[in-house]
Amino acid sequence: MADPARARKIADRIKVIVAEYLEFRLKDERLGFVTITDARVTGDLQHASVFYTVFGSDEERQATAAVLEANKGRIRSAVGKQIGIRLTPTLEFIADALPEGAAHLEDLVAQTRARDEELARAAANAKHAGEPDPYKKPAERAVSEDLDLDVDVEAR
Repeated sequence: MADPARARKIADRIKVIVAEYLEFRLKDERLGFVTITDARVTGDLQHASVFYTVFGSDEERQATAAVLEANKGRIRSAVGKQIGIRLTPTLEFIADALPEGAAHLEDLVAQTRARDEELARAAANAKHAGEPDPYKKPAERAVSEDLDLDVDVEAR
């Protein structure tokens, strides 16, 4: 079992190596505008998961996934040469769902803003039901039976 700090450093290094390999060495026209977002290595340093996003349509995402799968061995070889550890970890490329999740959250925020604007418009024309201050009571006048005088209830 490797030290978690060492595994994190190796994962960061794998992320950089894969990104450089895709940018400078891999020449395939099917490869879309790909961004390596994260890499994670298991505790025994035997397996690495590389997360990526692709800017474009679904066809471009599928083509990029096919290119990454086809060139997995070459990318692993480049990682093994540059990483400098005894055993080169196997690579697994996983499409990152972060952009889709962020887009969904942005849609929800836009819907909430629209509802808030509707409520604000409705509240601008609204009037109180009854008196404006329901806690303020008007002074009541009671007639004293003994003296036949008007006495304020609030004065008591």
